[in-house]
Amino acid sequence: MTEGPYWCELALVDGHVVADVSVTVADGRFASVEPGTAPSAGSTRLHGLTLPGLANAHSHAFHRALRSRTQVEGGTFWTWRELMYCAAARLDPERYHRLARATFAEMVLAGITAVGEFHYLHHQADGTPYDDPNAMGEALLAAAADAGVRITLLDTLYLHGGLEAAGYLPVEGVQRRCRDRNADSWAERVALLRPSSSQRIGAAIHSVRAVDPESMSAAVEWAATTQAPLHAHVSEQLVENYQCLAHHTLTPTGVLQQAGVLDRRFTAVHATHLIDDDISALAATGSSVCLCPTTERDLGDGIGPTTLLADADVPMCLGSDSHAVIDLFEEARAVELDERLRSQRRGVHTVEDLVAMATVNGHHSLGWSDAGAIVVGGRADLVTIALDTVRTAGTTTANAAEAAVFAAAAPDVTHVMIDGSPLVVGGTHVRIDVAGELHAAITDLMES
Repeated sequence: MTEGPYWCELALVDGHVVADVSVTVADGRFASVEPGTAPSAGSTRLHGLTLPGLANAHSHAFHRALRSRTQVEGGTFWTWRELMYCAAARLDPERYHRLARATFAEMVLAGITAVGEFHYLHHQADGTPYDDPNAMGEALLAAAADAGVRITLLDTLYLHGGLEAAGYLPVEGVQRRCRDRNADSWAERVALLRPSSSQRIGAAIHSVRAVDPESMSAAVEWAATTQAPLHAHVSEQLVENYQCLAHHTLTPTGVLQQAGVLDRRFTAVHATHLIDDDISALAATGSSVCLCPTTERDLGDGIGPTTLLADADVPMCLGSDSHAVIDLFEEARAVELDERLRSQRRGVHTVEDLVAMATVNGHHSLGWSDAGAIVVGGRADLVTIALDTVRTAGTTTANAAEAAVFAAAAPDVTHVMIDGSPLVVGGTHVRIDVAGELHAAITDLMES
């Protein structure tokens, strides 16, 4: 069944902003894409600039409950983590579904059409599995379905409580929720997940401080067998590097490389503190990097080596991670603006490259190679931003892409279509009262 046509005043097609683009959709995919056409009778008219769907390649949905609550006192990533553990301790499948549904809906409002959920809260508070061992993961899958967003559930292997020079530490406190008995039992549990056609199951290694090299092999084998994406937190903190060097005499990337983790399905998340050899290893194996600039600056982590990664042709994508904000436009421009602060040069990353990070690169990282572009046969995702708001007024066709990256914000999104289904119309989610559900879910979790 063919749907539409949709008429886009301006649209990003083949990397260029073009005018008067008509598209039709059949079975959730673009059936036609025709620039330079007048709107026909009955067309849904999308005024402004229409982009391919945005991909949020790294999310921890429950972190949304922490927004603004961790800003009162100073500290570091490690003190922030203690507050995060407090929220994690309160979650159960019902609460997780409620909070994730609202968080994913906020993503859809911001033009995000696919999310990579880095999921490590698997069990009950004392570490005992639920009767359904994937109750928490199923809650996340159901929440994404309710919100209308595609999801790659990156089920995370997490076995140890930390790493010191002498070796790995046992899990304690809320970390017990994250730990499977061993890597094989993790793989057995993940194999029980049953995603829908708009959902995928991927794998994740939490970090080198939570997974030993021998156990990493189970995640590598599972991802290879299922051709699934594999992600890991990598070199987010200098302390992580120091601990890894002290025990393994290798950087985190070096440990992952030696364990056979790096390949074209692998994404290193954060990758803030890499050395030259790390970048060479990522480039040689076709691995990707997921940058999370708003989280990295919120936590004081540092600025990733994005120029060196670009020079080495390492694909980069974007994530909102802790959800200090949920705004892929902000994440994209932060990559460039952070680099300007460091290099004292402008235009280090092109607008085309920044858009690719937010669209096609992110979808590739999550295993959706058929999404992220407005092209016949691709998944029918459209994100329209208004060009007449206080942020974007005065935009012309010639600088519309620049306005999207360097001026627009999530509230400028007026229309979102995911797999051919309109999810945001007139700036409103068609299924969910997003602000109301966020307030209710966060209040219940944090203040009850």
